[in-house]
Amino acid sequence: MVDRLASMDPATSFASLGDPTRIRILRLIRDSADGRALVGRLAEALELRQPTVSHHVKVLHDDGIVVREPEGRRVWYWIADEHADRVDALLGGGLEPARQPDLERIARDLSLRFRGVFSPETVHATVLESCRLLVGSSRSPVLASRTATFAATRLEALSHEIAHAPAVPTVLFVCVQNAGRSQIAAGILRQLAGDRVAVRTAGSEPASDVRHSIAAALEEIGVSLGGEFPKPLTDEVVRAADVVVTMGCGDACPVYAGRRYLDWDLDDPVGKSPERIRAIRDDIEVRVRGLLVELFPERSSDPAR
Repeated sequence: MVDRLASMDPATSFASLGDPTRIRILRLIRDSADGRALVGRLAEALELRQPTVSHHVKVLHDDGIVVREPEGRRVWYWIADEHADRVDALLGGGLEPARQPDLERIARDLSLRFRGVFSPETVHATVLESCRLLVGSSRSPVLASRTATFAATRLEALSHEIAHAPAVPTVLFVCVQNAGRSQIAAGILRQLAGDRVAVRTAGSEPASDVRHSIAAALEEIGVSLGGEFPKPLTDEVVRAADVVVTMGCGDACPVYAGRRYLDWDLDDPVGKSPERIRAIRDDIEVRVRGLLVELFPERSSDPAR
């Protein structure tokens, strides 16, 4: 049962929002898909320890700014209805609503790109499904461009499978959220291998965006994420891969004959200190360089050179 809202003196209660972390918490709650959030997910998004976030959420709850409702072992928090307008005024505008993607236009463009490989009907179905999969994991205002990119990636993977003769080896990195370890590995491999390796990533439970701390850790070593974003794990990208590297996603990745599977036991960088993220990044780089040697043994001890 939802807690009874405490009476609140605006002059005193909103003083508790002087802490920038509480402002960020309220913004995450307000801009979430259904207007509510769990402490654990807030901690992941903020890259803070869960006890720290719990403390700030308790202050907001004690002031009546947020309300809570237990659901089994989980506890959901959302902004109190009677204070929503005032919180909006304090936070400023919310997320800019995403424009409805022009899926027909996207499908027509991709049909032209894959003419002679796939029928327009196959392309259209792939675009629709790709949009549906992305909507389930992200409220990004750039849904249209992400749908086009994700659909194109899936169609390229399917064409790779049909050809039976890939020009270059394909490596797929898979982790849970596709926002940390897999993006680090993919960024480093693209940097080292260039166009000699096709690199893809996916997540068993993809997040909305790549963590800022991950992008920062890669930027330090001159690696750009470019336009990469978390993508759902689909069968065709697994079937198209020569090497599938999993990182903490358990049995979520389907197994197909003829693919090489590697499981890299790595800490999840989410919520870790910058120093720990750098250590995880450097561990991944060592593994990526080793994988390159295995893919191109004839080149040298370090094919990236």
